[in-house]
Amino acid sequence: MTRRQAGRRSTTKTDRKRGRYIRAVPAGAQVNDIAFDATLRAAAPYQLERAEQKASTGMAYALRKSDLQRKVRIKKTSNLILFVVDASWSMAVSERMEATKGAIMSLLTDAYQRRDRVGLVVFQKDRASLVLPPTNSVMLAKEALRDIPVGGKTPLSAGLWLSYDTIRKEKLVHPDVLPLIILLTDGAGNVSMSASLPPQDEAHSIAALIKEADIRTVTINMEHVAFDQGLAKRLAEKLGGPCYNLGQIRTDNLLQTVRSEMDRK
Repeated sequence: MTRRQAGRRSTTKTDRKRGRYIRAVPAGAQVNDIAFDATLRAAAPYQLERAEQKASTGMAYALRKSDLQRKVRIKKTSNLILFVVDASWSMAVSERMEATKGAIMSLLTDAYQRRDRVGLVVFQKDRASLVLPPTNSVMLAKEALRDIPVGGKTPLSAGLWLSYDTIRKEKLVHPDVLPLIILLTDGAGNVSMSASLPPQDEAHSIAALIKEADIRTVTINMEHVAFDQGLAKRLAEKLGGPCYNLGQIRTDNLLQTVRSEMDRK
């Protein structure tokens, strides 16, 4: 079973010893969560032919390793929606920021019921900042979103790296969280974190790392159609997620895009 809705309506398999036990499967080498009822049922048809084993061991019921069954559990889980926004002067900053703020606040209105967490990474000048750490608090979000710095160069790789690191740390605390990165950018980075790689190559390298970590992504290309060089699309390919072109982004279609991606299998 995989996720069909967000938050409390999200149902996912889990290998942890938490969650509702729904069925059993042969344990094989995984013997850390044995289903005793299913194990006894699996061994029941062989009790007569194991009479010698029972007599030699004094056991009333003969079990073998091949009888072991392990539990399959499901549990409710939450989403982590991390907005990653280019706040350089390379794009229409004010319009993009207002759309992003509106989408974050709309998502937070039902975050308490869904158990979703929302965060915001902003990158501009020579660094990336975690403006809003993952939270489901509307009050904290309003405070963090009030003043967001804009302008300067585009440290794309720094923004991607901070996003990756934020999700990595979040999963240490909430191992079953389902992360989703919403990246709003034109895909053009011009600042490297190190001198070893050009900005675009460094960004693509970190994007590949995010893909390897099985983190879902949605790239929203904010470049004007007349000037689009396909950089956002190439970045999305490295990330392994879809790329959308939104000429005039609005709160409602950004919100709908996010929710449709959360509801995908």
